[in-house]
Amino acid sequence: MIGRLRGILVSKQPPWLLIEVGGVGYELEAPMSTIYDLPGTGKEVILLTHYAVKEDSVALYGFMHESERALFRNLLKISGIGAKIALSVLSGVSTADFARLVHAGDVVALTKIPGIGKKTAERIVIELRDRIEGLGVNLSSSLGRPAGAPLDPAGEATVALQQLGYKPVEVTRLVQKVAAEGDSAESIIRKALRAALGA
Repeated sequence: MIGRLRGILVSKQPPWLLIEVGGVGYELEAPMSTIYDLPGTGKEVILLTHYAVKEDSVALYGFMHESERALFRNLLKISGIGAKIALSVLSGVSTADFARLVHAGDVVALTKIPGIGKKTAERIVIELRDRIEGLGVNLSSSLGRPAGAPLDPAGEATVALQQLGYKPVEVTRLVQKVAAEGDSAESIIRKALRAALGA
């Protein structure tokens, strides 16, 4: 099983990454939380991985932090959640915010994440609430925030744009293009919509 890769980042076309390790190119899928933290292409990266084998396919997923991989693996254990939805969760909310929402049983907020309906959100709360502290998340710091505290601005903008009907790949491109440090989610959304309309 492949647990970690250290190599050169050849390309990143969210959600896909290509990393060259010893002359071999590994293609991985990664959540936006990891992609945001990656250096430019041509730089060395170290990613934790999850290797998935199914009857008809083999897939490799990459994560910058152990808490992301742990959450991904725990989400896959929940009925009705596959890799696509698990990546969507990690792309739409930080692990700390996710831990806070699950601990608080905030089903409504969880349903704002693309791919998560009410029944799935309820299953997440029931199955993960007792395990959330084992995911490597600093729960005490996230619980100090008020309920309903906003998600990471880029993540919140990504979720909102997808709810407006934009495709995930297009949303990723727009957000990466316009987001600047210190921007609010509203600012990112406005700039992304202007960019999408060519304004």
